[in-house]
Amino acid sequence: VEAYYGGDFAGAARCLERALRSRRELRAARLRCRRLCRAQVRLEEPGPGPGGDLPFLGSVLRRADCVRRCEEPLLGPVSRHRAAEEVRADFQRRVPYSYLQRAYIQLNKLEEAANAAHTFFMANPEHMEIQQDLENYKSTSGKVNLIDWEARQHMEDYSAGVRHYDKEEYELAIEFLERALKGYYSEDEDCQIMCEGPQRFEEHEYLDYKAGLYEAIADHYLQVLACKHDCVRELATRSGRISPIENFLPLHYDYLQFAYYRVGDYVKALECAKSYLLFHPDDEDVLENAGYYEGLLEGTVDPATIKPRKEAKSLLRRHKLESHLLRVAAAGLGYAYTEPNYWNRYGPRQDEHSVPSSISSEPEDGPRLSLTKKPMPKPDRELKEGGPLLYSDVKFVYNSQQLNGTQRVLLDNVISEEQCRELHRVASGIMLAGDGYRGKTSPHTPNERFEGATVLKALKYGYEGRVPLRSARLFYDISEKARRIVQSYFLLNSTLYFSYTHLVCRTALSGQQERRNDLSHPIHADNCLLDPEANECWKEPPAYTFRDYSALLYMNADFEGGEFIFTEMDAKTVTASIKPKCGRMISFSSGGENPHGVKAVTKGQRCAVALWFTLDPLYRELERIQADEVIAMLDQEHLGPSEMNINPKDEL
Repeated sequence: VEAYYGGDFAGAARCLERALRSRRELRAARLRCRRLCRAQVRLEEPGPGPGGDLPFLGSVLRRADCVRRCEEPLLGPVSRHRAAEEVRADFQRRVPYSYLQRAYIQLNKLEEAANAAHTFFMANPEHMEIQQDLENYKSTSGKVNLIDWEARQHMEDYSAGVRHYDKEEYELAIEFLERALKGYYSEDEDCQIMCEGPQRFEEHEYLDYKAGLYEAIADHYLQVLACKHDCVRELATRSGRISPIENFLPLHYDYLQFAYYRVGDYVKALECAKSYLLFHPDDEDVLENAGYYEGLLEGTVDPATIKPRKEAKSLLRRHKLESHLLRVAAAGLGYAYTEPNYWNRYGPRQDEHSVPSSISSEPEDGPRLSLTKKPMPKPDRELKEGGPLLYSDVKFVYNSQQLNGTQRVLLDNVISEEQCRELHRVASGIMLAGDGYRGKTSPHTPNERFEGATVLKALKYGYEGRVPLRSARLFYDISEKARRIVQSYFLLNSTLYFSYTHLVCRTALSGQQERRNDLSHPIHADNCLLDPEANECWKEPPAYTFRDYSALLYMNADFEGGEFIFTEMDAKTVTASIKPKCGRMISFSSGGENPHGVKAVTKGQRCAVALWFTLDPLYRELERIQADEVIAMLDQEHLGPSEMNINPKDEL
């Protein structure tokens, strides 16, 4: 990093490559030594009577000695490999690849830069600048297939298996899903071994730690046990994400049971169905499938001889024992522990790509696939639309169905031409470059200048006489009008609050528009982190997870480009495109069902009022609450600032 900021890009690339290689080799060496010592030194069972614990403790000492003698010649002193928490977190988030990408660009190693950017992006799909860099790499070099240098092979194989399944290429689906399972169990063993390393004791200051023998053993072992128990979550979580893929391991067997049925291997189909039922014994669809497979095998094979897979039984047995021990510790030793649900399933069983066999070419009593992809979680409210627009001059244009999506509406005449002009005049007087993006004048693309202002800032400038107070009040009033329309149209049975209100303009920079192939605002969702590769939208920080509805009210049309677009979750397939104009408003729910972005503004300036709303009063916009108080004072007998004894220079 020092070399990078010092302009020594070759040195930076060399050091970063060495750091990444060192980290991989460190893990490999530790795994090799711990696996070797597991095989060479078996832990002995304690015997009865005094001294009965000596055989067990003796074997523990011998294994510790084995690990040390193996690791030290390879790794040197342990202190060489200690890193600060911040450094470990950076490697976990793949930050070195962000630096590498930029260093490679300076060294004109474009292919390596593209792969480094892709590797970083796979763990940071919300990073808009890298997303834009990737699009540029693909368009300039024609390189579409990029390499994730940190890919977890079992995840890659699983994703490939699902893709083949969706295309009804069942032989290939089976090949990749079986490979994914093999990789999963291998990674699980590695995860278990790596948990046997040093642990952090958050509740104890180690210098003052005076626990007895068994307390000390229990303290350390519980940390190790919790780590091992969580390997199920670790192996189901994509890099950089917090949330795992729900029901990840059982889903392998769910796909396989149906794929094997499709290729006519009913023995394997039944084996995989029974393996899935270990995790979900009450799953009606798979129970029905298992019964159907047994019927197909009748007279050729005794179905009772077909058992669930051994590795699945073994893992589940171990997992249940770990859970039992952790609960015992929580009850008896005061160990803080809450058992998560590691095999979550959301929503009703459905197959998004293949019709159930009962209504396809299969026999009526044929099996059903219980699930292909994880369905979106059920919303916590009933989704409705079509409510009154409240204002006679507002014109309805398109609903969700006409916009090819969910919870979408397009309206015209929300504000008049005169109001658009007045708002534009206000914007030119109050907007600040990079407002809302820590002063970054081009936060989304280097080819445009971004400016913005809030409602409270508009009112403040109105008090100070820098813009007409009446015009500043207009910004407040039209945003409230938009809020009321959105709440009414989507038939919300609770109050919709402002989460953030922003008057924004995007201006095309002259001399930078030739052969542009980027977006003004990359494809994203408003309350979750869009992950196009995984076909997921992760509702976790740093996303604004509390946002429920969004709206954009446009102020002008005298510019080129700048169309608002909705896409599928792949961030590529456009489902609707909207050309802005004065008084036009697009509104939609803020989740992963509505990925959206803005096409490049190639000439002129595009201005709009951007609005985000929440149903949770805890996340009301603070500046809006302050603005409400100012407006309430203004409305008292219609007094101006001097009559209300307000110093115009005071900060609101």
